[in-house]
Amino acid sequence: MRLAQRMTRLGTETAFEVLAKARLLEAEGMNVIHLEIGEPDFDSPSNIVQAGKTALDDGYTHYGPSPGFTELRDRIAQEIRDTRGLHVVGDNVVVTPGGKPIMFFLIMALVDEGDEVLYPNPGFPIYESMIDFMGGVPVPMQLYESRDFNIDIDEVERSITSRTKLMIVNSPNNPCGSVIARDDLERLAQLAVKHDIAVLSDEIYSGFLYEGEHHSISTFPNMRERTIILDGFSKSYAMTGWRIGYGVMPIELVEPISRLVTNSVSCTAGFTQMAALEALNGARDDVHSMVAEFKKRRSIIVDGLNSIKGIRCQLPKGAFYAFPNVEGTGMSSRKFADELLTEAGVACLSGESFGEFGEGFVRFSFANSAENIETALDRIEDFVKKAV
Repeated sequence: MRLAQRMTRLGTETAFEVLAKARLLEAEGMNVIHLEIGEPDFDSPSNIVQAGKTALDDGYTHYGPSPGFTELRDRIAQEIRDTRGLHVVGDNVVVTPGGKPIMFFLIMALVDEGDEVLYPNPGFPIYESMIDFMGGVPVPMQLYESRDFNIDIDEVERSITSRTKLMIVNSPNNPCGSVIARDDLERLAQLAVKHDIAVLSDEIYSGFLYEGEHHSISTFPNMRERTIILDGFSKSYAMTGWRIGYGVMPIELVEPISRLVTNSVSCTAGFTQMAALEALNGARDDVHSMVAEFKKRRSIIVDGLNSIKGIRCQLPKGAFYAFPNVEGTGMSSRKFADELLTEAGVACLSGESFGEFGEGFVRFSFANSAENIETALDRIEDFVKKAV
Protein backbone atom coordinates (compact mmCIF):
# COMPACT_ATOMS: atom_id res chain seq x y z
CA MET A 1 0.00 0.00 0.00
CA ARG A 2 1.51 3.33 -1.07
CA LEU A 3 0.68 6.23 1.21
CA ALA A 4 0.10 9.73 -0.08
CA GLN A 5 3.29 11.81 -0.01
CA ARG A 6 1.71 14.28 2.44
CA MET A 7 1.66 11.56 5.10
CA THR A 8 5.43 11.97 5.40
CA ARG A 9 4.75 15.47 6.73
CA LEU A 10 2.37 14.37 9.47
CA GLY A 11 3.91 14.13 12.93
CA THR A 12 2.62 12.60 16.13
CA GLU A 13 2.19 13.29 19.81
CA THR A 14 5.10 11.62 21.59
CA ALA A 15 3.20 11.30 24.87
CA PHE A 16 1.17 8.44 23.45
CA GLU A 17 4.27 6.68 22.13
CA VAL A 18 5.99 6.92 25.51
CA LEU A 19 2.82 5.75 27.24
CA ALA A 20 2.73 2.66 25.01
CA LYS A 21 6.39 1.92 25.76
CA ALA A 22 5.76 2.36 29.49
CA ARG A 23 2.80 -0.02 29.32
CA LEU A 24 4.99 -2.67 27.72
CA LEU A 25 7.55 -2.31 30.51
CA GLU A 26 4.76 -2.63 33.07
CA ALA A 27 3.58 -5.80 31.36
CA GLU A 28 7.10 -7.16 31.84
CA GLY A 29 6.91 -6.45 35.56
CA MET A 30 8.47 -2.99 35.91
CA ASN A 31 6.85 -0.47 38.24
CA VAL A 32 6.48 2.74 36.22
CA ILE A 33 5.44 6.16 37.52
CA HIS A 34 3.61 8.00 34.76
CA LEU A 35 4.63 11.62 34.43
CA GLU A 36 4.40 11.66 30.64
CA ILE A 37 0.72 12.02 29.81
CA GLY A 38 -1.12 15.36 29.87
CA GLU A 39 -4.26 14.11 31.54
CA PRO A 40 -5.75 14.91 34.95
CA ASP A 41 -5.57 11.87 37.21
CA PHE A 42 -9.01 12.65 38.60
CA ASP A 43 -12.28 11.07 37.53
CA SER A 44 -14.87 13.24 35.83
CA PRO A 45 -17.08 14.87 38.51
CA SER A 46 -20.06 12.69 39.45
CA ASN A 47 -22.68 15.23 38.35
CA ILE A 48 -21.16 15.29 34.87
CA VAL A 49 -21.06 11.49 34.66
CA GLN A 50 -24.70 11.31 35.78
CA ALA A 51 -25.71 13.87 33.17
CA GLY A 52 -24.08 11.73 30.50
CA LYS A 53 -25.91 8.61 31.73
CA THR A 54 -29.22 10.45 31.83
CA ALA A 55 -28.68 11.75 28.31
CA LEU A 56 -28.14 8.19 27.07
CA ASP A 57 -31.36 7.10 28.76
CA ASP A 58 -33.14 10.09 27.25
CA GLY A 59 -32.16 9.10 23.72
CA TYR A 60 -29.21 11.37 22.97
CA THR A 61 -27.73 8.64 20.77
CA HIS A 62 -28.49 10.03 17.30
CA TYR A 63 -26.91 12.46 14.87
CA GLY A 64 -26.95 16.10 15.84
CA PRO A 65 -26.13 19.35 14.06
CA SER A 66 -22.51 19.57 12.91
CA PRO A 67 -21.68 22.76 14.88
CA GLY A 68 -23.25 21.35 18.06
CA PHE A 69 -26.52 21.65 19.98
CA THR A 70 -27.87 25.19 20.14
CA GLU A 71 -28.29 25.09 23.92
CA LEU A 72 -24.66 24.10 24.47
CA ARG A 73 -23.36 26.64 21.96
CA ASP A 74 -25.38 29.36 23.68
CA ARG A 75 -24.09 28.31 27.10
CA ILE A 76 -20.48 28.28 25.90
CA ALA A 77 -20.96 31.78 24.51
CA GLN A 78 -22.25 32.89 27.91
CA GLU A 79 -19.17 31.35 29.55
CA ILE A 80 -16.91 33.28 27.18
CA ARG A 81 -18.79 36.49 27.93
CA ASP A 82 -18.49 35.87 31.67
CA THR A 83 -14.81 34.86 31.72
CA ARG A 84 -13.33 36.99 28.92
CA GLY A 85 -15.77 39.89 28.78
CA LEU A 86 -16.07 39.22 25.06
CA HIS A 87 -19.36 39.81 23.26
CA VAL A 88 -20.08 36.58 21.43
CA VAL A 89 -23.22 34.53 20.84
CA GLY A 90 -23.92 30.87 20.26
CA ASP A 91 -23.65 31.36 16.51
CA ASN A 92 -19.93 32.07 17.02
CA VAL A 93 -19.34 28.61 18.55
CA VAL A 94 -18.51 25.27 16.94
CA VAL A 95 -18.45 22.18 19.17
CA THR A 96 -16.06 19.38 18.19
CA PRO A 97 -14.91 15.94 19.47
CA GLY A 98 -12.06 17.35 21.54
CA GLY A 99 -10.00 20.50 21.12
CA LYS A 100 -7.57 19.17 18.49
CA PRO A 101 -10.14 19.25 15.66
CA ILE A 102 -10.41 23.02 16.06
CA MET A 103 -6.71 23.50 15.32
CA PHE A 104 -6.90 20.84 12.61
CA PHE A 105 -9.93 22.35 10.86
CA LEU A 106 -8.78 25.95 11.27
CA ILE A 107 -5.35 25.32 9.73
CA MET A 108 -7.02 23.32 6.97
CA ALA A 109 -9.48 26.16 6.28
CA LEU A 110 -6.98 29.04 6.35
CA VAL A 111 -3.52 27.85 5.32
CA ASP A 112 -2.61 27.46 1.66
CA GLU A 113 0.58 25.94 0.28
CA GLY A 114 3.47 28.23 1.18
CA ASP A 115 1.59 30.30 3.75
CA GLU A 116 3.62 30.97 6.88
CA VAL A 117 2.33 30.23 10.38
CA LEU A 118 3.89 31.55 13.58
CA TYR A 119 3.71 29.06 16.44
CA PRO A 120 5.30 28.66 19.90
CA ASN A 121 8.37 26.45 20.17
CA PRO A 122 8.68 24.56 22.50
CA GLY A 123 4.99 24.01 21.97
CA PHE A 124 2.25 21.46 21.50
CA PRO A 125 3.62 19.24 18.70
CA ILE A 126 0.38 19.08 16.71
CA TYR A 127 0.75 22.76 15.76
CA GLU A 128 3.86 22.15 13.68
CA SER A 129 2.57 18.79 12.44
CA MET A 130 -0.63 20.27 11.02
CA ILE A 131 1.11 23.28 9.48
CA ASP A 132 3.49 20.91 7.67
CA PHE A 133 0.67 18.57 6.67
CA MET A 134 -1.26 21.36 4.95
CA GLY A 135 1.84 22.53 3.07
CA GLY A 136 2.30 25.62 5.19
CA VAL A 137 5.63 26.91 6.45
CA PRO A 138 6.08 26.63 10.24
CA VAL A 139 7.82 29.70 11.65
CA PRO A 140 8.80 29.09 15.29
CA MET A 141 8.41 31.73 17.98
CA GLN A 142 11.10 30.63 20.42
CA LEU A 143 10.20 30.49 24.11
CA TYR A 144 13.26 31.50 26.12
CA GLU A 145 14.05 30.05 29.52
CA SER A 146 15.64 33.41 30.38
CA ARG A 147 12.27 35.09 29.74
CA ASP A 148 10.27 32.66 31.89
CA PHE A 149 9.58 30.67 28.73
CA ASN A 150 8.11 33.59 26.82
CA ILE A 151 8.87 34.99 23.39
CA ASP A 152 10.89 37.98 22.27
CA ILE A 153 8.22 40.07 20.56
CA ASP A 154 10.73 42.14 18.61
CA GLU A 155 12.06 38.84 17.24
CA VAL A 156 8.52 37.78 16.33
CA GLU A 157 7.96 41.04 14.49
CA ARG A 158 11.10 40.46 12.43
CA SER A 159 9.75 37.00 11.49
CA ILE A 160 6.58 38.39 9.92
CA THR A 161 6.47 38.51 6.11
CA SER A 162 3.87 39.10 3.43
CA ARG A 163 3.19 35.32 3.56
CA THR A 164 2.34 35.24 7.27
CA LYS A 165 -1.25 34.01 7.47
CA LEU A 166 -1.77 32.76 11.01
CA MET A 167 -0.29 33.15 14.49
CA ILE A 168 -0.82 30.53 17.21
CA VAL A 169 -0.59 31.57 20.85
CA ASN A 170 -0.93 29.22 23.81
CA SER A 171 -1.25 30.61 27.33
CA PRO A 172 -0.89 28.89 29.76
CA ASN A 173 1.57 26.96 27.67
CA ASN A 174 2.16 23.27 27.12
CA PRO A 175 4.93 22.14 27.82
CA CYS A 176 6.46 25.06 29.72
CA GLY A 177 3.58 26.18 31.95
CA SER A 178 4.38 29.78 31.07
CA VAL A 179 1.81 32.55 30.85
CA ILE A 180 1.98 35.46 28.40
CA ALA A 181 1.84 38.78 30.23
CA ARG A 182 -1.01 41.12 29.33
CA ASP A 183 1.35 43.76 27.88
CA ASP A 184 2.98 41.17 25.63
CA LEU A 185 -0.41 39.88 24.48
CA GLU A 186 -1.37 43.44 23.60
CA ARG A 187 1.79 43.85 21.51
CA LEU A 188 1.09 40.57 19.71
CA ALA A 189 -2.45 41.78 19.05
CA GLN A 190 -1.12 45.00 17.55
CA LEU A 191 1.16 43.01 15.25
CA ALA A 192 -1.75 40.82 14.16
CA VAL A 193 -3.88 43.83 13.32
CA LYS A 194 -1.05 45.69 11.58
CA HIS A 195 -0.15 42.74 9.35
CA ASP A 196 -3.67 41.31 8.94
CA ILE A 197 -2.85 38.00 10.63
CA ALA A 198 -5.48 35.60 11.98
CA VAL A 199 -4.82 34.28 15.50
CA LEU A 200 -5.55 30.88 17.01
CA SER A 201 -5.59 31.37 20.77
CA ASP A 202 -5.25 27.98 22.45
CA GLU A 203 -6.71 28.55 25.91
CA ILE A 204 -7.32 24.92 26.89
CA TYR A 205 -5.34 25.40 30.14
CA SER A 206 -7.04 28.66 31.15
CA GLY A 207 -8.61 26.88 34.12
CA PHE A 208 -5.15 25.95 35.45
CA LEU A 209 -3.73 29.32 36.43
CA TYR A 210 -1.98 29.45 39.80
CA GLU A 211 -1.22 33.16 40.02
CA GLY A 212 -2.84 36.22 38.50
CA GLU A 213 -5.75 36.15 36.08
CA HIS A 214 -6.27 34.82 32.58
CA HIS A 215 -6.07 37.23 29.65
CA SER A 216 -7.23 36.39 26.14
CA ILE A 217 -5.71 38.05 23.09
CA SER A 218 -9.22 38.18 21.64
CA THR A 219 -10.18 41.02 24.00
CA PHE A 220 -7.84 43.65 22.55
CA PRO A 221 -9.03 46.22 19.98
CA ASN A 222 -9.90 44.78 16.56
CA MET A 223 -9.05 41.24 17.67
CA ARG A 224 -12.48 39.65 18.08
CA GLU A 225 -12.94 39.55 14.30
CA ARG A 226 -9.57 37.84 13.71
CA THR A 227 -9.23 35.50 16.73
CA ILE A 228 -10.35 31.89 17.13
CA ILE A 229 -10.41 30.76 20.77
CA LEU A 230 -9.77 27.05 21.33
CA ASP A 231 -11.01 25.67 24.63
CA GLY A 232 -12.76 22.59 25.95
CA PHE A 233 -13.62 20.32 28.82
CA SER A 234 -10.82 17.73 28.81
CA LYS A 235 -8.45 19.46 31.22
CA SER A 236 -10.56 21.69 33.47
CA TYR A 237 -13.28 19.11 34.03
CA ALA A 238 -11.18 15.92 33.79
CA MET A 239 -13.14 14.85 30.71
CA THR A 240 -10.33 13.73 28.39
CA GLY A 241 -12.09 10.55 27.27
CA TRP A 242 -15.40 12.28 26.59
CA ARG A 243 -13.79 14.03 23.59
CA ILE A 244 -15.43 17.43 23.61
CA GLY A 245 -13.97 20.83 22.85
CA TYR A 246 -14.99 23.95 21.02
CA GLY A 247 -13.90 26.95 19.01
CA VAL A 248 -15.23 30.48 19.36
CA MET A 249 -14.69 32.31 16.09
CA PRO A 250 -15.79 35.09 13.75
CA ILE A 251 -19.15 34.25 12.22
CA GLU A 252 -17.76 33.91 8.68
CA LEU A 253 -15.63 30.95 9.81
CA VAL A 254 -18.48 28.99 11.41
CA GLU A 255 -19.95 27.63 8.18
CA PRO A 256 -16.64 26.41 6.64
CA ILE A 257 -15.50 24.90 9.94
CA SER A 258 -18.90 23.22 10.36
CA ARG A 259 -18.58 21.88 6.81
CA LEU A 260 -15.26 20.30 7.74
CA VAL A 261 -16.97 18.72 10.76
CA THR A 262 -19.67 17.33 8.46
CA ASN A 263 -17.09 15.90 6.07
CA SER A 264 -14.99 14.26 8.79
CA VAL A 265 -16.86 13.30 11.97
CA SER A 266 -20.43 14.41 11.14
CA CYS A 267 -21.05 15.75 14.64
CA THR A 268 -20.05 15.51 18.29
CA ALA A 269 -21.79 12.81 20.36
CA GLY A 270 -25.04 14.10 21.84
CA PHE A 271 -24.72 12.57 25.30
CA THR A 272 -21.23 14.05 25.57
CA GLN A 273 -22.63 17.50 24.78
CA MET A 274 -25.24 17.13 27.51
CA ALA A 275 -22.53 16.17 29.98
CA ALA A 276 -20.57 19.28 28.94
CA LEU A 277 -23.67 21.40 29.48
CA GLU A 278 -23.86 20.06 33.04
CA ALA A 279 -20.17 20.86 33.51
CA LEU A 280 -20.93 24.51 32.81
CA ASN A 281 -24.21 24.66 34.71
CA GLY A 282 -23.44 22.49 37.72
CA ALA A 283 -21.42 23.03 40.88
CA ARG A 284 -17.67 23.30 40.35
CA ASP A 285 -16.41 22.30 43.76
CA ASP A 286 -14.62 19.25 42.34
CA VAL A 287 -12.95 21.40 39.69
CA HIS A 288 -11.68 23.94 42.24
CA SER A 289 -10.39 21.13 44.49
CA MET A 290 -8.54 19.57 41.58
CA VAL A 291 -6.75 22.83 40.72
CA ALA A 292 -5.83 23.38 44.40
CA GLU A 293 -4.32 19.90 44.51
CA PHE A 294 -2.32 20.54 41.35
CA LYS A 295 -0.92 23.71 42.91
CA LYS A 296 0.37 21.68 45.88
CA ARG A 297 1.94 19.13 43.55
CA ARG A 298 3.57 21.91 41.57
CA SER A 299 5.54 22.96 44.63
CA ILE A 300 6.56 19.38 45.39
CA ILE A 301 7.89 18.60 41.94
CA VAL A 302 9.61 21.96 41.29
CA ASP A 303 11.30 22.04 44.70
CA GLY A 304 12.33 18.41 44.32
CA LEU A 305 13.80 18.87 40.85
CA ASN A 306 15.73 21.97 41.90
CA SER A 307 17.32 19.98 44.73
CA ILE A 308 18.88 17.52 42.24
CA LYS A 309 22.36 18.41 41.02
CA GLY A 310 22.44 19.07 37.29
CA ILE A 311 18.75 20.02 37.04
CA ARG A 312 17.12 23.44 37.28
CA CYS A 313 13.41 24.06 37.00
CA GLN A 314 11.34 27.22 36.80
CA LEU A 315 8.01 27.48 38.59
CA PRO A 316 5.22 27.12 36.01
CA LYS A 317 2.46 29.70 36.35
CA GLY A 318 -0.17 27.52 34.71
CA ALA A 319 -1.08 24.13 33.22
CA PHE A 320 0.26 21.04 35.04
CA TYR A 321 3.72 20.55 33.63
CA ALA A 322 7.25 21.14 34.88
CA PHE A 323 9.83 21.77 32.15
CA PRO A 324 13.26 21.45 33.78
CA ASN A 325 16.60 22.09 32.14
CA VAL A 326 18.69 18.89 32.33
CA GLU A 327 21.79 20.04 30.45
CA GLY A 328 23.75 19.95 33.69
CA THR A 329 23.45 16.16 33.75
CA GLY A 330 25.54 15.92 30.56
CA MET A 331 22.76 14.02 28.80
CA SER A 332 20.66 15.06 25.84
CA SER A 333 16.99 15.44 26.60
CA ARG A 334 16.12 12.31 24.62
CA LYS A 335 18.79 10.19 26.31
CA PHE A 336 17.65 11.48 29.71
CA ALA A 337 13.99 10.66 29.03
CA ASP A 338 14.66 7.26 27.44
CA GLU A 339 17.01 6.01 30.14
CA LEU A 340 14.97 7.47 33.00
CA LEU A 341 12.12 5.25 31.83
CA THR A 342 14.05 2.06 31.14
CA GLU A 343 16.44 2.28 34.11
CA ALA A 344 14.43 4.10 36.78
CA GLY A 345 10.81 3.49 35.84
CA VAL A 346 9.82 7.17 35.51
CA ALA A 347 8.08 8.16 32.28
CA CYS A 348 8.53 11.71 30.97
CA LEU A 349 8.91 13.39 27.59
CA SER A 350 12.04 14.77 25.99
CA GLY A 351 11.96 18.47 25.29
CA GLU A 352 12.67 18.04 21.59
CA SER A 353 9.28 16.31 21.30
CA PHE A 354 7.94 19.86 21.54
CA GLY A 355 10.19 21.35 18.88
CA GLU A 356 13.81 22.15 18.18
CA PHE A 357 14.07 24.66 21.03
CA GLY A 358 13.05 22.02 23.54
CA GLU A 359 16.45 20.34 23.39
CA GLY A 360 18.06 20.32 26.82
CA PHE A 361 14.73 20.10 28.63
CA VAL A 362 12.27 17.38 29.60
CA ARG A 363 8.58 17.61 30.49
CA PHE A 364 7.13 16.10 33.65
CA SER A 365 3.38 16.11 34.10
CA PHE A 366 2.40 16.50 37.74
CA ALA A 367 -0.98 14.92 37.03
CA ASN A 368 -0.18 12.14 39.47
CA SER A 369 -0.47 11.75 43.22
CA ALA A 370 1.86 13.66 45.56
CA GLU A 371 3.09 10.31 46.88
CA ASN A 372 4.00 9.07 43.39
CA ILE A 373 5.67 12.36 42.53
CA GLU A 374 7.85 12.14 45.63
CA THR A 375 8.80 8.56 44.77
CA ALA A 376 9.58 9.66 41.23
CA LEU A 377 11.83 12.43 42.54
CA ASP A 378 13.80 9.90 44.58
CA ARG A 379 14.22 7.75 41.48
CA ILE A 380 15.27 10.74 39.37
CA GLU A 381 17.89 11.74 41.94
CA ASP A 382 19.32 8.22 42.08
CA PHE A 383 19.31 8.01 38.29
CA VAL A 384 21.16 11.31 37.87
CA LYS A 385 23.76 10.38 40.52
CA LYS A 386 24.55 7.15 38.70
CA ALA A 387 24.65 8.84 35.32
CA VAL A 388 26.79 11.86 36.17
